[in-house]
Amino acid sequence: MSLYEIILQPFADYGFMKRALAGCVIMAVSGAPLGIFLVLRRMTLMCDVTSHAILPGAAIAFLISGLALWPMTLGGFIAGLAVALVAGVITRVTNLKEDASFTAAYLTSLAFGVLIISTKSSSVDLLHILFGNVLAVDRDALILAASVATISLFCMAIIYRPLIIECFDPTFLKSRRSLGAIYHQLFLILVVLNMVASFQILGTLMAVGIIILPAIATRFWSNGIDVAIALAILFGAVSSFIGLLLSYHFSLPSGPAIVLVASCWYIISVFIGSFGGILVRFYPRKHFHMEH
Repeated sequence: MSLYEIILQPFADYGFMKRALAGCVIMAVSGAPLGIFLVLRRMTLMCDVTSHAILPGAAIAFLISGLALWPMTLGGFIAGLAVALVAGVITRVTNLKEDASFTAAYLTSLAFGVLIISTKSSSVDLLHILFGNVLAVDRDALILAASVATISLFCMAIIYRPLIIECFDPTFLKSRRSLGAIYHQLFLILVVLNMVASFQILGTLMAVGIIILPAIATRFWSNGIDVAIALAILFGAVSSFIGLLLSYHFSLPSGPAIVLVASCWYIISVFIGSFGGILVRFYPRKHFHMEH
């Protein structure tokens, strides 16, 4: 087989491969800025919680209208936002730490959602919701993903500077209580929106991978936020491309294949990344010194 047949022909010949790649690239572009700030603010657990928090709402909508896109999107968004807000409120009004509060929310939401689906539908439906079916992405799912990406990037452009300030000087925004709370809630809403859009493509269990793994990997390649966002987009897009090819040629489940490729980028970065990678830390490059 030629390189064209291996690499490009699947996308040239099959519409479902084009739609799958388009959906994943849109998710990578939309989720990269969020992923970078979630890593910087040590809030990656919240992203995982949110991805599972949408499950009960999506499950209830599924019982009412089946696998209809927009009802499941609305149900997932409402449930995800409600769970994230409740977990945040519990952290603020009690002595419970944030990680414990979000973990409790994550476990409760996942168990409740799986219970709803399992008692009223087949295991095939459950697997579809948990793991998605990226090769079945249709026009409506692409419109949803593109709409969420547009809203997300526009809002991130507005709150970009305040988020940077909060990452490096949290006390500044806390001193301006109203603005700090607004920026935080808007960021939270954007995370939920992206999780809902990603869930329609990769499922609730895999959606977080395409947002968080590229963002974590870039920490080993750049200290600059702008460069890190660009690299996260690149890692996410390339992971999607390679994962879909592996899925096509070896009959692998598409979502897990994409996330595993993103995991490979992370592992490679851990070893050879120029900012804190294992090889750099234990075998630093020699510096040349001028002799006087």
